[in-house]
Amino acid sequence: MFVLALRSIRRRPGRFLATLLSAFLGAAIIMTFNSMHDTAGQDGVDPVSSETLGTAAGVVGGYGTLLVFFAVASTLTVNVRQRTAELELLRCSGATPAQIKRMVVGEAVAVALVGAALAIGPAMLGGRALLDLFQDSGQVARSVDYSFGPVALLSGVDITLLAAAGAAFLAVRRVTRGGRERAGAKRFLAYAALVTGALGACSTFLFSATDEALMAAPAYGAILLSVGFALLSPRLLKGVLARLPLSGASGWLAVRNLRRRADQLAGILVSLIMFTAVSTATVTMQAVESDAVKASGLVKSVDAKNLETLNLTVVGIIAVFVCVMLVNSLYAATTYRSREFGQQRLAGATPGQVLGVVAAEGVVLTVTGVFFGTVAALAGVVPFTVVRTDAVLPDQFLGVWLAMVAVSAAATLGTSLGTARRVVRTPAEPHVAAAADPYARRNPDPATESPRRPARRRRSSQWRSFAAVCPRSAGPQGPSSKVTG
Repeated sequence: MFVLALRSIRRRPGRFLATLLSAFLGAAIIMTFNSMHDTAGQDGVDPVSSETLGTAAGVVGGYGTLLVFFAVASTLTVNVRQRTAELELLRCSGATPAQIKRMVVGEAVAVALVGAALAIGPAMLGGRALLDLFQDSGQVARSVDYSFGPVALLSGVDITLLAAAGAAFLAVRRVTRGGRERAGAKRFLAYAALVTGALGACSTFLFSATDEALMAAPAYGAILLSVGFALLSPRLLKGVLARLPLSGASGWLAVRNLRRRADQLAGILVSLIMFTAVSTATVTMQAVESDAVKASGLVKSVDAKNLETLNLTVVGIIAVFVCVMLVNSLYAATTYRSREFGQQRLAGATPGQVLGVVAAEGVVLTVTGVFFGTVAALAGVVPFTVVRTDAVLPDQFLGVWLAMVAVSAAATLGTSLGTARRVVRTPAEPHVAAAADPYARRNPDPATESPRRPARRRRSSQWRSFAAVCPRSAGPQGPSSKVTG
């Protein structure tokens, strides 16, 4: 099955570009920050510089590992879901679920290995730039030289490969189980994250305004709350749609499509919720802390500078990964709907009306994700502000929140509308015909037939015969697909 996985990658490399990009960025970030461990482990490095470098590597390296897993899992979930017909065809041909899992996991590992290898050069340049940043801010001594060693290399490769293999295994398990999912375990984890996050945010009131660890409790509380909302994203989206009054053909059709595809759109909501919550809470609390220190007339300590650098770095990494996840998921999901768009246009809808439906869907997703992300962010920002400044809502919150909403809306609406516009600019008939029969003829004019056309006809006939025996593999619409001769 590993040989089949390599052949699948060679024949359709475009399908794995999103996974390759996620693995490349993840490995580059992990290697960049874990190279600080190699740098700190050199002889002659003073204790203060070693502590600063070790803290940066540990904190950001941990966040990077989680983000790599979520990014690769998001792209692979969309990829595997769109290959349902192909995987069902393999099952009907005699392949066991274990063989299909090995094939998909082998594809993911091969792509992740290539991404990790490509990330070595950029990681070395990024690590050197990061060390210069620490030295310019006075957090690391000028005498410390940069080192890219085995810790950075092995951690980047190992974590990327493990994240890709684990994400691929979880994604394909849903298909091989025939769509049966353990909703109970997921719901339990979601409620546990919500309860733990709420307790963490409330524990902020146990600290004093001068405690160095004051920001940790509300920050982790906001993160856990966003994770809980993200795990419940399908149910949250359905609840919003049930109470959403939309009028007009585009609004009605958008709500209908979102209700039908709520489970598939969970990955997009996960990205929006976590980006809004983590970025808004972290940047706002850091701004409040910086203004409070400036107002008191004190000078920031080395630990305070380290914390500020790490906070801004983590937010930047999250922003990059979320944008990649959103673009990958929306691009794949919108492109996959080419047959649906073609059917709407053949039924009389104009390209503008199709784009209106896509825009309405994007607005609903953006508003839903931003709303629950804002709730999670406020759960951390408000307790921190009350303890640190005796205010309830800081003045910096509105500006930070508007900036994060603008990024979320631009990524969501820009990707979905741009991809949909490119799809609707092409004729509708080929998309409908190609979705109904992968080997259907797109040009019925006999004069344009090539000498290899009879072989394609025979292959199409064989596909129809197999579809009659195994109708679940007849096309992306499952058992309801019909192929006409």
